[in-house]
Amino acid sequence: MHAPRKISLVLSDVDGTLVNADKVLTPRARQAVSRLRDANIRFAVTSGRPPRGMEMLIEPLQLDTPIAGFNGGMFMSEKRECFEEKKLPEDVVGEAIELIRSHGLEPWVYSGNAWFVPAWNGAHVRHESSTVQFAPTVVADFGTTIQGAIKVVGVSDDLDAVQRCTTASKTLFGQRVSASRSQPYYLDITHRDANKGAVAEYLAGVLNIPFEEIVTIGDGLNDVLMFRKSGFSIAMGNAAEAVKSVASATTDSHANEGFAKAIEQFVLGEDFIRQANPE
Repeated sequence: MHAPRKISLVLSDVDGTLVNADKVLTPRARQAVSRLRDANIRFAVTSGRPPRGMEMLIEPLQLDTPIAGFNGGMFMSEKRECFEEKKLPEDVVGEAIELIRSHGLEPWVYSGNAWFVPAWNGAHVRHESSTVQFAPTVVADFGTTIQGAIKVVGVSDDLDAVQRCTTASKTLFGQRVSASRSQPYYLDITHRDANKGAVAEYLAGVLNIPFEEIVTIGDGLNDVLMFRKSGFSIAMGNAAEAVKSVASATTDSHANEGFAKAIEQFVLGEDFIRQANPE
């Protein structure tokens, strides 16, 4: 399948897509985004990360579009000003924490730019802290942290338990929330309008770009909603088959420059490839 003739925006997931397996933005990925800018194509990012956890991308990518954190639960400008918060109802936060614990997962709570965890040595806490480049606050009781919460996360390396909890959260909350796995070991529970499909809709509106001129790229099940709001979608090679099956095309994995290859092949196109590889 070919990309649309006119592309005005590329919207990309971050972890498992834009950055490699070591959470590093490679020179080739940076160059690919620079070439988009040269071609007058806007570039934007969205992630389950808090906006604060994407600040390190602003300068190297020269971002000038709204940065969608928490899967669209909060937006941040390139000047690091946060806006458009979509908070979870307090009763939902409390129920979500109980549900997560009942399935043997550890709960995390994000409120504004603060991140709360029950223990520093919990599953994936140190890894996530390294990724987002700030430390959480350890609390014995979530208490008042549920006020103004934007995202609740259930964490476990028991991937079957994460899947069961995801299914249970959809049964319990229905359309009251958006519940999806941003990673196999993370269940993200956010406001019902905080999802990547809504992010694509928001950017299309504020940037005045038709959906058919948007290209989306990602690796997770939570990226499928934004795939459906774009003219062309690209699944990473490391994505699950359920993600690849609904994408317009598939690229290489994030461990092998899949993001940059996708931009070069599907967005910049054949003219770029001939220039980059002259006979």
